[in-house]
Amino acid sequence: MTIKKHHKIFVAGHKGLVGSSLIKNLKTRGYKNIITIDKKKIDLRNQKETINYLKKNKPKFVFIAAAKVGGIYANNVFRGEFIYDNLSIQNNLIHGSYLAGVKKIIFLGSSCIYPKYAKQPIKEDYLLSGFLEKTNEPYAIAKIAGIKLCEAYNDQYKTEFKCIMPCNIFGPGDNYHEQNSHFLPALIRKIHDIKLGKKKNLNLWGSGKVKREFLFVEDLSDACIYFMNKKTNSSLINIGTGKDYTIKEIAKIALNVLNVNCKIIFDNRKIDGTPRKVLDVSLAKDLGWKSKISLKNGILKTYNYYVNLQK
Repeated sequence: MTIKKHHKIFVAGHKGLVGSSLIKNLKTRGYKNIITIDKKKIDLRNQKETINYLKKNKPKFVFIAAAKVGGIYANNVFRGEFIYDNLSIQNNLIHGSYLAGVKKIIFLGSSCIYPKYAKQPIKEDYLLSGFLEKTNEPYAIAKIAGIKLCEAYNDQYKTEFKCIMPCNIFGPGDNYHEQNSHFLPALIRKIHDIKLGKKKNLNLWGSGKVKREFLFVEDLSDACIYFMNKKTNSSLINIGTGKDYTIKEIAKIALNVLNVNCKIIFDNRKIDGTPRKVLDVSLAKDLGWKSKISLKNGILKTYNYYVNLQK
């Protein structure tokens, strides 16, 4: 079953980075029957409230972009919150959707579900084949549990719950907090401060040698809608560009795109995290989807968004 214009679509986490992009993408395609939950009214960690909402509203399709997220600092410091909140949110939404008669879900996870020293590029089959990166282990374990919950429901109840595992995402709607943000939004904030004359040098955590893959959020929302409508035998699908860069290379690309000339200083006392993480996206390509927006264009779009936020 594909999404028709009149179908009711529920987007959980509609104000976040991915959720807000999904809303925009769906509306651009002409879907108007979209429902959302304001977290001030319903706490998705509350099972009764969440399930009652889904049973009452009976959406036909559900996108689960709601999660507690943060960068390496937040993941490592708020470990209890990251595992408890994410387990609660996803369990309530997945089980609640099933009870409300929903047959098709897109559950969003992260490439951090894969082992720290997984063979590169990372295939979907590598899940649970080794130890996780310690700094984001609680978040990763929660997401792995969500994948297994979806798979179990597909097996037992014949649902079509798909799990989309993206690489690092960035774009408009991201969190630019000084400590709790991910690498790329933090990088953009720091470069903007240099442009304003608040700082002279670009100070970054770690060695700058670890490698990361980045995907612009509009590509991810496009993939979510594509795979909601696509019949597949696979419930776990990697989404990315298939191309990674060192942190130092990404910093240089961003400085070049934003016309900033400064010294990059790395703090080797800070943790690096996983040494390399690039996804094997051959399954997504075989199923007819691939990314379209380059890292350079994505950085420029994100920076322009951030500048407008400051006005």
